[in-house]
Amino acid sequence: HPVWRDEAAALIATDRLVRVARETGKRVHVLHVTTAQEIDFLETCKDVASAEATPHHLTLEAPDCYEQLGTLAQMNPPVRDATHKAAIWRGVQQGIIDILGSDHAPHTREEKAKAYPASPSGMTGVQTLVPLMLDHVNAGKLSLLRFVDLISAGPARLFGIANKGRIAAGYDADLTIVDLKRRETITDQWVASKAGWTPYHGKQVTGWPVGTILRGRKVMWENALVTPAQGEPVKFLETLSGVPS
Repeated sequence: HPVWRDEAAALIATDRLVRVARETGKRVHVLHVTTAQEIDFLETCKDVASAEATPHHLTLEAPDCYEQLGTLAQMNPPVRDATHKAAIWRGVQQGIIDILGSDHAPHTREEKAKAYPASPSGMTGVQTLVPLMLDHVNAGKLSLLRFVDLISAGPARLFGIANKGRIAAGYDADLTIVDLKRRETITDQWVASKAGWTPYHGKQVTGWPVGTILRGRKVMWENALVTPAQGEPVKFLETLSGVPS
């Protein structure tokens, strides 16, 4: 999979996006950066391009993940080798990467067991995002402040999301409560998604999400939903500014 979708293919796609952005005078957001070549290129394009990476590409690496997981590790763009993983970390640490995304794609084991290339790309990612990245925080790969910016303040700032990304008067009281020193083991049984599996089964991490507070109401605590669903579409400053008062 990483041979078919190699570094050259990734750079060609990213270069094309940036050229279109420059030609049209618009900004572009590049998803799922996975190569050293893209990091080097995007470092020169911050005037028109923002970028996102995923915890998968910051945690897994080839060839180990393919040897251990087979098609379960298949995703687009592919997980690449340690050299590229190190480059993505450089992008995170130097601000070339602006935000993190989960790239949540909850295919079942049965779907992923199909012979390549009929096997679908993607894996679960929402539930493991915080534990994986807190583990990286504890390992000294990034600061807690940088992590918060990558998943909360940064996205709110980048996309102009109203009332999100800060703990301040007038903002939604959306909070994730974590225990930075709690040690847990990620397992398939812990996964709430109907996919029922995770590529990190058996992985020990330090740092764990304890609860979620949504607009001031506790909705999750110790892996259990404690309040009925009450999600709402996010609001964007650009849209709100065009609404008559």
